[in-house]
Amino acid sequence: MAAGATYTPIATQTISGSPTSVTFSSIPSTYTDLVVVISAALSSTNDIGIRLNGDTGTNYSRTILYGTGSAAGSVTGGGANQGQIEYYGTANTTLGGSVITLNLMNYSNTTTYKTFLVRSNNASLGVDALVNLWRSTAAINQIEFKPYTGSMTWVTGSTFTLYGIASA
Repeated sequence: MAAGATYTPIATQTISGSPTSVTFSSIPSTYTDLVVVISAALSSTNDIGIRLNGDTGTNYSRTILYGTGSAAGSVTGGGANQGQIEYYGTANTTLGGSVITLNLMNYSNTTTYKTFLVRSNNASLGVDALVNLWRSTAAINQIEFKPYTGSMTWVTGSTFTLYGIASA
């Protein structure tokens, strides 16, 4: 068996100040998949949205599975102008309460729509597993994270790390 795939750090952003979004741009197409690990907080509790390549069209859909400790369920939606990367695993207003892992498979393929899987948790609210579809065949070269609604800002010290997954 060949050596397994490896995570290669591409970029890390640690927040200072009060930005309303975090963007990774000029993402190289030299990997098979991307992973983003987020440990972040927002100035007000909110869900987190994602936009790929600056696309604000209604090209995103999602399915969310969640558990709160007392209930479990699912939510679906389509025709959105952004993806959603958590639901009950929402970002807190203080650091350390939420960790989000985002997997973007086959991100540089130009013949298929892009699927991304997300796992998020918030000890006081719940856990999520999400699948999003971006209906575009464009290679992903930019990822923006922003509050899903409203104009909250990221809390200083929040970190976003982008990894590339090399083929085995």
